[in-house]
Amino acid sequence: MTSDEIIINGGRPLKGRIEVRGAKNLATKAMVAALLGKTPSVLRNVPNISDVRVVAGLLALHGVLITRNEDQTEWRLDPSNVEVAHQADIDAHAGSSRIPILFCGPLLHRLGEAFIPDLGGCRIGDRPIDFHLDALRNFGAVIEKLPSGISLTAPNGLKGANIELPYPSVGATEQVLLTAVLAEGQTELRNAAIEPEIIDLICILQKMGAIITVEPNRVIFIEGVPELRGYDHRAIFDRNEAASWAAAALATKGDVFVGGVKQEEMMTFLNVFRKVGGDFDVHDDGIRFWHPGGALKPVTIETDVHPGFMTDWQQPLVVALTQAEGTSTIHETVYENRFGFTDALNKMGAEITVYKDGLNGDTRRVMRREFEQAAVITGPTPLTGADIEVPDLRGGFSHLIAALTAEGQSKVTNLGIISRGYENFIEKLRLLGADFVFES
Repeated sequence: MTSDEIIINGGRPLKGRIEVRGAKNLATKAMVAALLGKTPSVLRNVPNISDVRVVAGLLALHGVLITRNEDQTEWRLDPSNVEVAHQADIDAHAGSSRIPILFCGPLLHRLGEAFIPDLGGCRIGDRPIDFHLDALRNFGAVIEKLPSGISLTAPNGLKGANIELPYPSVGATEQVLLTAVLAEGQTELRNAAIEPEIIDLICILQKMGAIITVEPNRVIFIEGVPELRGYDHRAIFDRNEAASWAAAALATKGDVFVGGVKQEEMMTFLNVFRKVGGDFDVHDDGIRFWHPGGALKPVTIETDVHPGFMTDWQQPLVVALTQAEGTSTIHETVYENRFGFTDALNKMGAEITVYKDGLNGDTRRVMRREFEQAAVITGPTPLTGADIEVPDLRGGFSHLIAALTAEGQSKVTNLGIISRGYENFIEKLRLLGADFVFES
């Protein structure tokens, strides 16, 4: 829980321009990758979010020297003096993040040992770390579970392995990449995640001297090399933040230009945005999103791994779908507990029914998964202001959108979670003309 709260007077369209910087899901992983280099790395377009600060603190604990430019968007990471950190310090810095598990491979290569505390993050599903631990065992890591966390050693070094993930997990794919690049021999990874942030991480590792081949059908080959150097890289933009502001423009009948956004990585979202009734223009320096007037249309969405519709996109879009004429259905196939945020929307006047065992359908394109859920949204329903407590990162931003859309006043509390993935969102709300009072 955090003490930050915002009081919003809703019912005003968001209008104006905001900028989106580097992706949370790339910047933090790129910072970890710097541990693998013999020389300093430079990461550009770094977002000012709390997850980045958590990783910076963990790197500093391990002896990485970090310097920043004046506007804090360019970071130099010098891993020359990497050292073992105290378990208590790691636990104190990492309690709200799942990033520490990605330190395992690099630290095993550099120090021969690693420790990760119990993992935190948003409570949207179990997110078991078994995929990570199984992969590390395949490389030769010895894992000991302790009351305070997990201790890892590599008494015989790390060696290439053949790994097939049971699900194309982004985190597990990153784990394999960060471990395989310096492992002796070749690694073959099957059923890998291929999100744009994964490809950007591969580009970083290739700049460092890694040999990585992305094959068809989610297969990645990594040939281990003896050493890596630092990188100089500009992080890919944050697709999740871009989609969130687009959904906010649609829900509030606004007009928002999101600078720094590229079309290619957003194509799946843009198709759905247009189907719902939103409009957009693609420019060299970003994308303009707006509500063109008229009724919004209901849609059926199935979340999936890339290139499917991202799970992080559905939550902000749900608010706009409460204003669509008809019944929309969202099949959530990635996380088993991602519709908890809809309770607050129903409190504000929405009609959303969650089916905890999912729903069948004759036109399903994504394979039915055992743990999936479904939400049925019936609209249009006017939203009215309410007191809301933020439950998780994406759900929290969806609550902001609902408060901005609703007639009357809303108080949104526990805002600190939103700062994990949304840079300077309070200032961006000001730039877009929102009517609010923020209390920190």
